[in-house]
Amino acid sequence: MREVAVIGIGCTTFGEKWNSSFRDLFIEAGARALEDAGLAGEKIDALFIGNMSAGRFVEQEHIGALIADYAGLATTTHIPATRVEAACASGGLAFRQGVTAVASGMSEIVVAAGVEKMTDVASGTTVATLAGAADREWEAFIGATFPGLYAMIANDYMHRYPLTREQLAMVAVKNHYNGARNPIAQFQQEINIETVINSSLVADPLRLYDCSPITDGAAAAILTTMERAREFTDTPVKVLASAQASDSIALHDRRDISTLDATVVAAKRAFRQAGLEHSDVDMLEVHDCFTIAEICAIEDLGFCRKGEAGKLTEEGVTSLQGDLPVNTSGGLKACGHPVGATGIKQIVEVVQQLRGEAGRRQVDAKVGLAHNVGGTGATVTVHILGV
Repeated sequence: MREVAVIGIGCTTFGEKWNSSFRDLFIEAGARALEDAGLAGEKIDALFIGNMSAGRFVEQEHIGALIADYAGLATTTHIPATRVEAACASGGLAFRQGVTAVASGMSEIVVAAGVEKMTDVASGTTVATLAGAADREWEAFIGATFPGLYAMIANDYMHRYPLTREQLAMVAVKNHYNGARNPIAQFQQEINIETVINSSLVADPLRLYDCSPITDGAAAAILTTMERAREFTDTPVKVLASAQASDSIALHDRRDISTLDATVVAAKRAFRQAGLEHSDVDMLEVHDCFTIAEICAIEDLGFCRKGEAGKLTEEGVTSLQGDLPVNTSGGLKACGHPVGATGIKQIVEVVQQLRGEAGRRQVDAKVGLAHNVGGTGATVTVHILGV
């Protein structure tokens, strides 16, 4: 297998993008990535696009062909373009498909991207669409929503481990602090613990500020071999590991609902592939769709024992100034969560940090990890990148 590098990245701002269509978002992110890599579109020989549910959000299917068409590559190079779907892990899986294509020798230069336009429908439709990432028959059909499912995880966790309501709120406070320093973030204002705890109850114990928002956005990364990377950039970022794992789609079928076994397994595979220890990783982008999800992710990835992540958050270990910065972008919580794009946005953030291009949220990092989750953990991707 050939070594793979990221040579270009691009991202739209995240938020309610009323003046941008679904296709506009992708083209903007893709153009930024091509410009970053100094490449013409005709040099790309494959596209992988992460998208969860354009069919329900914007009534558009056949996403690969649509993107190839509006990128100007469908009738010129007749590029192979593939849509990748794994619920909220669609972006991470698109990146993994791109890595695999380059590593295997099937492709030389590929774009791995993600895009979602979620605000063109009423909020009820959005909630129902997102519920399709759970078990429709045994969860969504009887009224379980994702806030409800993650509330079950939070209640079980807080019953078994020493996590306080204040520590859970600190996850949101930290990520809003980071988002306030990220020019693409949907929410660029700091908040305090009282704001989180006094916000509207969504699904006990989760409140409004424990939940990621509904978001429009797109992100793109360009991959090639390490051997060719310096033809295009002086700052290639090497893909040290690409791992994926699965679990039961329904929460009630899990061995332990407070532990995402797919995260545990994918992380072990990634560290084994990279030949690294946890102490070698300098920063994390984890899937904090809800504040409890960040707590579980830190532990399930292996950075501390079960029940310790709340204390690490309270002590500032996961802050920008801490020993293990987590979600320097603001995470899904503050940067936003356009579900198909999130996994690629995490890659964009890791690359920016490793290049030293993260501005006011810059940390000292040579190795970064991106963790993307589909549903309540039925699909997980873990990528480790380094310079």
